Parts: sequence; structure tokens; C-alpha cells
Amino acid sequence: MNLSAILKSEAVKVIGSASSKKRLLHDLGELASGAYGLEAGLVVEALMERENLGPTGVGHGVALPHARLDGIDDVRGVFILLEKPVDFDSLDRQPVDLVFGLLAPKDAGVEHLKALAQVSRTFRDPAMCKKLRSNDDPATLYAILTSDQDMQAA
Repeated sequence: MNLSAILKSEAVKVIGSASSKKRLLHDLGELASGAYGLEAGLVVEALMERENLGPTGVGHGVALPHARLDGIDDVRGVFILLEKPVDFDSLDRQPVDLVFGLLAPKDAGVEHLKALAQVSRTFRDPAMCKKLRSNDDPATLYAILTSDQDMQAA
């Protein structure tokens, strides 16, 4: 699966800073609203419910918040690069600056898991994370995220 199947260029944003994890989840909700027409409040609520089950900060400055929603037909992604990292209760206690939010239909089964696995593989690659951190243009970030992903999935 290529990330271009779940990520629109309009769903990639650079933010100077977020005052908290909660504020960052609100930013993700607003981004999903603008890019996919989803109700921001519902997105934020679903992401916060998932965070209450356990933090989605996976370490090395990366967070992969995800949630299932009513009113969405396909798996969708949103990406935020933070210029100033924020505490996200990550496993390694490091603040995060790379945040990929994944939204899936309530009844999504294997597609949600495949997408989460692909996103996870992408952000486990130190070279990919370095490329993302060294760019601050959303169009460039989108190109990096959606290029050569099929080879990584093998």
C-alpha cells in the first residue's frame, strides 16, 4: 500500500508548535476537517478516546494517533510536522515532532490494520524521518511521504 492511497496533499501541514498533546490532537482534527470534510470535533473526540487506552507516541519523536469513526468510508491520513516538539507521553519519553494521524471507518477491518502497519514501517525508517525533519514545505513533505512506499511494503 502506498501512502498516497490514504493521504491527500491538503492533509499535510507544518506547525510551529503545539502547546500540548491535546492541542495537537485538535490540530489533527482541524486538518482532517479541511482535507476530508470530516467534523473536527468528532475526529478529536475519537483520537482522544483512543489515546485514553494508551499513548500512540511510538518513540524517536514519532506519534501515530489513530481512531475509527462513523461517517467515513475509507482510511484517511493526516500528517503534521512540528517545528518545536511536544510531549506526547511516548514510550521513550521523548517529545514528538512527526505526527501521522490515521482515521478509519468504524467497521474497517484489515484495511485499517494494513494502513497502520504501512505507516508504522514508514516512520521506523530513520532515513525517512531525517528527510521529513529536514524539510518544512508541505508539498515536499507530501512527496517524501508518498514516494517509493510500495518498495518498503515488500
